[in-house]
Amino acid sequence: MKIGIIAGEASGDLLAAALIDAIKARYPDAEFEGIAGPAMVKAGCQALHPAEKLAVMGFEALAHYRELKGIQNEMVAHFSANPPDVFIGVDAPDFNLTIARKLKAQGIKAVHYVSPSVWAWRQYRVKKIARSVDMILTLFPFEAEFYRQHQVPVTFVGHPLADMIPLKVDYVATRRELGIDGDAIVVALLPGSRLSEVNRLTELLLHSAVLIEQAYPSVRFVVPLASPKVRSRFEEIYVEQGSKPALMLVDGCGREVMAAADVVVLASGTATLEALLVKRPMVVTYKLSALGYLLVRLLLRSPYVSLPNVLAGREVVKELLQSAATPENIASETVKLLQDRAGALAISQLFGEIHQTLRCDASNSAATAILKLIEKQN
Repeated sequence: MKIGIIAGEASGDLLAAALIDAIKARYPDAEFEGIAGPAMVKAGCQALHPAEKLAVMGFEALAHYRELKGIQNEMVAHFSANPPDVFIGVDAPDFNLTIARKLKAQGIKAVHYVSPSVWAWRQYRVKKIARSVDMILTLFPFEAEFYRQHQVPVTFVGHPLADMIPLKVDYVATRRELGIDGDAIVVALLPGSRLSEVNRLTELLLHSAVLIEQAYPSVRFVVPLASPKVRSRFEEIYVEQGSKPALMLVDGCGREVMAAADVVVLASGTATLEALLVKRPMVVTYKLSALGYLLVRLLLRSPYVSLPNVLAGREVVKELLQSAATPENIASETVKLLQDRAGALAISQLFGEIHQTLRCDASNSAATAILKLIEKQN
């Protein structure tokens, strides 16, 4: 069995590596080749290019367009000359779906693992996806329902994070590991993992913390910082502020910090799913440029932007976006969650139920769907 596989960025590398392990557990002689990160190589994939080549975004991707297009064409030519039993694109949809479409046109089975957010915005892309793949593997059940409505073959496999994170997180032990007193009132502040997010949100979060501190003088603010660059920029902005709260800064450990908090205040993004999986009440905020926000609102087809609300199908967590993202609003919603212990418990219980629905042994479920597709054509 020969499988072509391409992943970009660290998250795709880990996802693809776990999938390779799951397939090899059933077919030890299966051969994998493609664009691979270190985890994929360790799992037994031959790297034709390193995955870091694809780890570019936005304007940076435009700057590397010619190089990326050359690699894309090279991969199509390679897999056309050496047809695999199936081609698997893991995330990186702009890069992978083009390859998948060209290979599928030649009769090579194509699978895409991790749906782009087509259900939320730019829904017209679903037609291109339908032309490009024989099956799409989704991490969330609402994505699978969207594709079924558009007659695209789909399998919901669950989310790997839901498999990785235990259903019950040891709140006390997590605090102990971080050196936080078990009885302290703790608010986690997450300004984002990208410098652009840190630049937009840090001052907002610091001003919000000052107001929260006025209501809860003994509150402790803990800030996990995703990288040395993010920490350095955060500290620069912190020093520039006049009135500011005392903070505990932590390198990395975002999930652990969220698990130890009573309430999490964070930028909208993947971190909201992690906060849900560690069962923490949260306040979600985000700011874009005026033009960027206008474009998003014009293209957005979901009433919610945060995954907890999308998964619940209703507003469970407060989303304070753009003009609503003020220190007063963030502080008010955070204080409400700190005061309403019964409400916070109800949120945690709902998050536990959602966690169960996403806990499907994703890698093995994905492997089963892919192997069935291969067996069907043989």
